[in-house]
Amino acid sequence: MTTNAPRPEVLRYTAFSSTPDGGNPAGVVLDATGLDDGDMLAIAADLGYSESAFLTAPPDRPADGAERAYRIRYFSPKAEVPFCGHATIATAVALAERTGPGELVFATRAGTVPVTVTEEDGAIRATLTSVEPHTEAIPAADLTEALAALGWPAADLDPAFPPRVAFAGARHLVFAAATRARLADLAYDFARLEALMHRLDLTTVQLVWRASATVFHVRDPFPVGGVVEDPATGAAAAAFGAYAREFGLVPEDAVLTLHQGEDLGRPGELTVTLRAGDPRVRVSGTGARID
Repeated sequence: MTTNAPRPEVLRYTAFSSTPDGGNPAGVVLDATGLDDGDMLAIAADLGYSESAFLTAPPDRPADGAERAYRIRYFSPKAEVPFCGHATIATAVALAERTGPGELVFATRAGTVPVTVTEEDGAIRATLTSVEPHTEAIPAADLTEALAALGWPAADLDPAFPPRVAFAGARHLVFAAATRARLADLAYDFARLEALMHRLDLTTVQLVWRASATVFHVRDPFPVGGVVEDPATGAAAAAFGAYAREFGLVPEDAVLTLHQGEDLGRPGELTVTLRAGDPRVRVSGTGARID
């Protein structure tokens, strides 16, 4: 951004909550034309949210702008990330408030992410469809190191949920706690977990506890982004949905509810939809502007 160029408008929205004091805040720049990587990183760092989103027109966008398609990039206070669910939802809500509900297409570093935005009784709700997901095993030594960094004994894990790295646009290490109390007691070694996550190219660690057949409570340490914990994590929710289906923990056709942010005082709700015959995962939630 040149010194004479005006600073773009930086919006603040929360995702996965209908009120600004819940969910996960994100910065949203609807026109990032003229910003370079350093500018975007500086804006994200100044905001201090786990991620901020920056929109420009994709190279193949029609000249008249009729198609609601955008290139979107995501920056944490420390670095660019390939995909961010909550900033996608926040951006979709911001666009819908200006141009109405409907279909959007976001070109991300991880691939194309369609988003459907609807409005019911004055509430705007956005649903993203992930790129095709996958999971992979974690080496025993890395599993041991991750548990040590968290301060979790292996006996505190739920044996029904095998530790795995799950991907649906970004990589997340999935651990399941055996009890809600274990999930609530989170005080980890920031530097140690950050180092492991950089080595394994992880975005967050997805910690889950199963409350019922389709209801989960989740938490997401995010030291690689310079944030102790992410209050609501759409990318991890998508990865977890794929993981849970792959290991037969939920049906192929299922609607899951993930509660996140309660332990931070920012409650949010993420809806994860799985469809038989479609490997992709849909993640939905509401959003609200932060004044």
